[in-house]
Amino acid sequence: MSAAQFKKPVRKAVFPVAGLGTRFLPATKAIPKELLPVVDRPLIQYAVDEAREAGIEEFVFVTGRGKTAIVEHFDTAYELEATMSARGKSLDPLEPTRIQPGNLVTVRQQVPLGLGHAVWCARAVIGDEPFAIFLPDELMYGSPGCMAQMVEAYNEVGGNLVSVLEVPEEEVSSYGVIAPGATLDVLGGALTEVKGLVEKPKVAEAPSNKIVSGRYILQPEIMDLLANQGKGAGGEIQLTDSMAKLIGEQPFHAVTFAGQRFDCGSKVGFVEATLAIALDRPDMGSEVRTIAKKLLG
Repeated sequence: MSAAQFKKPVRKAVFPVAGLGTRFLPATKAIPKELLPVVDRPLIQYAVDEAREAGIEEFVFVTGRGKTAIVEHFDTAYELEATMSARGKSLDPLEPTRIQPGNLVTVRQQVPLGLGHAVWCARAVIGDEPFAIFLPDELMYGSPGCMAQMVEAYNEVGGNLVSVLEVPEEEVSSYGVIAPGATLDVLGGALTEVKGLVEKPKVAEAPSNKIVSGRYILQPEIMDLLANQGKGAGGEIQLTDSMAKLIGEQPFHAVTFAGQRFDCGSKVGFVEATLAIALDRPDMGSEVRTIAKKLLG
């Protein structure tokens, strides 16, 4: 294939949101974890806003049972809007929740077989186009956003990209880890060639301490690989295993995000994200800082 083949515009994004969110029970018994608020926006809204900033036009939610409220969040709430308008209230807070009709698609992951399987469930919507993947648990905070930075790099090198960050070596066994190659003069040196990928390696066997951090741009050929991908680490169909097979066949790079990453899959990470974003808000930062100092004594 020609180099141009790997530089088609990235218009579509997949959001795997079928998980049960058991670590946040009982809060997530009736409310999807992705709708839990970080300050005043649900977690999924941060990911969708990041996607829009990067030029994404079509949003594919891979859902499971009990997740219909996520779709409703991005629907038009006629009664709410009518009531707010009648009371003279601004509808501006609702603007980010509107996705253009026809640009939101949902597919169902009936069985929880892992991230790779969730992505594969979106194959019919993705077709023959490159696409982005957003793991909403990973709240990437910064300007420009993580995916906007990745798209900028993609426009230079094409192919496949992942976002990465460095963690202490003792933590690598919890993540997908890259084997880094040469550093490229793109994004101020934040772009690195990827020579290999390992899912949840033992600490002694990890090729680096650079972990994949929840954002991807992948070529459509990944779907054929996922269709035949056996179970990997944790007994699940791992996206990392199929991505590794693209290395050497297509361009593959990693972008070190110039911003903050919060692991909102954990309760401590969720609290950290809420506090950090609240402190950064001009409308409440000073008050929150005062409260934090008071609580810390």
